[in-house]
Amino acid sequence: MSSSQTHALLQPKVSDASRVSFLTLFSLILACGISYAAYQLFNDLAGVRIASSLAPLLLGVALLIALAFEFVNGFHDTANAVATVIYTNSLKPHAAVVWSGIWNFAGVMLASGTVAFGIIALLPVELILQVGSAAGFAMVFALLFAAIIWNVGTWYFGLPASSSHTLIGSVIGVGLMNQLIEHGSKTSGVDWSQAVRIGYSLLLSPVIGFTCAALLLLAARALLRNPELYRAPQGQQPPPFWPRAVLILTCTGVSFAHGSNDGQKGMGLIMLILIGTVPTAYALNLAVPPQHVQTFVTDSQSVARTLEGYAGPLVRVDSVAEPREELARYLKSREFTQATLVGLHAMIGEVSQEVSRYGAYSRMPDEMRGNVRNDMYLVSESLRLMDRSGIPHFMPPDRKMLAHYRKDLDHATKYIPGWVKVAVAMALGLGTMIGWRRIVITVGEKIGKQHLTYAQGASAETVAMSTIAAADAFGLPVSTTHVLSSGVAGTMAANRAGLQWITVRNVLTAWLLTLPMSILLAGVLYWLFRQAL
Repeated sequence: MSSSQTHALLQPKVSDASRVSFLTLFSLILACGISYAAYQLFNDLAGVRIASSLAPLLLGVALLIALAFEFVNGFHDTANAVATVIYTNSLKPHAAVVWSGIWNFAGVMLASGTVAFGIIALLPVELILQVGSAAGFAMVFALLFAAIIWNVGTWYFGLPASSSHTLIGSVIGVGLMNQLIEHGSKTSGVDWSQAVRIGYSLLLSPVIGFTCAALLLLAARALLRNPELYRAPQGQQPPPFWPRAVLILTCTGVSFAHGSNDGQKGMGLIMLILIGTVPTAYALNLAVPPQHVQTFVTDSQSVARTLEGYAGPLVRVDSVAEPREELARYLKSREFTQATLVGLHAMIGEVSQEVSRYGAYSRMPDEMRGNVRNDMYLVSESLRLMDRSGIPHFMPPDRKMLAHYRKDLDHATKYIPGWVKVAVAMALGLGTMIGWRRIVITVGEKIGKQHLTYAQGASAETVAMSTIAAADAFGLPVSTTHVLSSGVAGTMAANRAGLQWITVRNVLTAWLLTLPMSILLAGVLYWLFRQAL
């Protein structure tokens, strides 16, 4: 496709009235979203005691930076979702971006939060427990700035880089630098078992995208003999009804899956910010009804009795002088001892006692909520690590009971308010509206030597949609950019259309450099912020 044709495709002729109507509607939706998020935030903070006069300033700055990360994320990943429908003339660019934004919003709003807190679990335990300290804020700022710098740089050169890859690298960089700074202490650095698990999903997703999209296209050629499916669009002529419907459907699926997966990355960081600056309002889920709290207390007592059977005569309150320190040691070293089980038993008893005293999280004194949240976090993460390692060997019924109890703990501590989801969705949508062209052009015309056909676009989008949805179900972050761009490359290879190796080389270079560069950036920034704060 020539540059003049590309310009005509990406700059469709629309009347002034249509442009004004579109901008007015978008501005109205954006204003409503911002107003709702601001109102809910101020409502949450009304009457809440704030310990430091600097907390509101830190909160505002940190939230703006976190939303800026999601804004830049919209440049990259959301733009990928609309590339195929634009380059097959299935939707006009403005319509495609708006349609994608609607389904991104739906995906963000229905996100479970599993991916968000899966990424948070990579961070050093001591920084999560003390996120309101200077080191905690240095961590958050370093993560966000490193991710933004790398994402903006790759976007400027039109390279489809992964926001997920960047954020994971930033988390590892902070963990490694924290370990160097705290040399000599028993610091955890990075949860490498979780990092490896997430790393596999990020490394395998491009291979899955390339292979599965190529196989799907070959299967379509064997089963669907309609020659129109395998032709490039003529001018700006839209595709036939069924190919067009499939392309729009797959764009919808990718947009929804992207919102439910990628949108969570910013949510987890925003929750860390909120817990660090105003723990009285956000350390615990105050919306949990008293009935659920009473059930939690009953479950705590059952779990404590179950653990007594495994810990034996060692279960005494004074058998572990500092149960919090014992659980923190276990999470850092991953070395289980019988004292760990005793400490876990003691911590569950303390948490149950504090919760039952007030009957509801909202009735707890402000100064207690942060401490109770940290205790719940230690118990939940210890149970998670025990379940993953299989030590101690719990009987199947007991293991099921502990998994249910962990969900009760996470319901109180790992939650995302509705206004946070709205704010993230708005930032993603706005980023897509402003920065979609560079990445769309790369995906649409710079990967293959020939124009994208209807079948190629549908194959790449179907694989991307399925892969992201599967990763979301398992609580793993995955890169929309990597899956979709590799899927397009796979269809070009299967179609024997040829690849533009300069673009492929640049994309691979960005893919290989993202992890080490984001680790380096985040580590240096964390050190600088630690010195400054």
